[in-house]
Parts: sequence; C-alpha cells; structure tokens
Amino acid sequence: MRVALRNPMVGKLGEEFDRAIDRLLAPRFFAEPLLPPFPFETTGAEWMPVMDVTETAEEYVVRLEAPGLHKENLDINLTGGMLTITGKREIAPEVEGEGYLVRERAIGKFTRTIRLPAPVAEKKVVAEYRDGVLMVHLPKETPAAATKVMIK
Repeated sequence: MRVALRNPMVGKLGEEFDRAIDRLLAPRFFAEPLLPPFPFETTGAEWMPVMDVTETAEEYVVRLEAPGLHKENLDINLTGGMLTITGKREIAPEVEGEGYLVRERAIGKFTRTIRLPAPVAEKKVVAEYRDGVLMVHLPKETPAAATKVMIK
C-alpha cells in the first residue's frame, strides 16, 4: 500500500487562500467585511515585506521589515479589528554611465493587512520606524469591570 502525501498550496496563492478561509470561519460575522477588497488584499502590491506579529499580556507588537523606505512613504490604518500597513519604495536614482548587471531590490507599492484577535486601545497605538524596521505597538483594550445591577 502506498502512502500519498498531500501537497499544500504554496506561495502567494496559498497564503491568500488561507486568509480567505480564516475570514470565513471567524466568529465575528458582521463586525467587518468577510473578504478584503476584490480580488485580494495585495491588489496593486508589487512586493511584500516580511512581518512578525507577537503578543504579550499587555499588547500586540507588529514588526515589519521595510529597509530603504522613508517614513513619509508608510501609512498605518486601524479600522475595527483590521490593521493595514501600506507603503512605497521608490527607485534609487541611476548614476550616469552605470548599468545594472543584477537588480534584486524590490521597488513599488506594498500592502499588508492583519486581523487582530482582540480589540485594541486605538488612542494608545504607537508606531516607530528605525533601522529599516517598522514597529507598531497596539495596547490591548482592558475589559470593563463587571458591575452588579440592583433590581427594584
């Protein structure tokens, strides 16, 4: 008897498929759109920087590696439970008399969207861009204390 291994979808298509399934199975039905704008969240994106999202007891921290960008070319948007980071890396000016033999640096626009697992304190969000890494600190919303209601 042969054992057949299933090959998972790889690359950008696999990631987009996983994100779409995650959105469909999310417990929040009407709080946000089921799917990102047509066709996927990376529409018009020409490259995709790598990103880490970590969680502590007090906050979520997003680290996005985007070397070579000016902070004026970055935009952070928090809408409900969705954090969207967009940016644009511009073409380095060419030096007269030089021609590329190899050109591997990605240029153009990018978009990264993250669904946050819990509400955050929107007024306390802090972002800093240093040494090519964008760090976004998203403090968690403190749940309201339970109050006892007296019956008259």
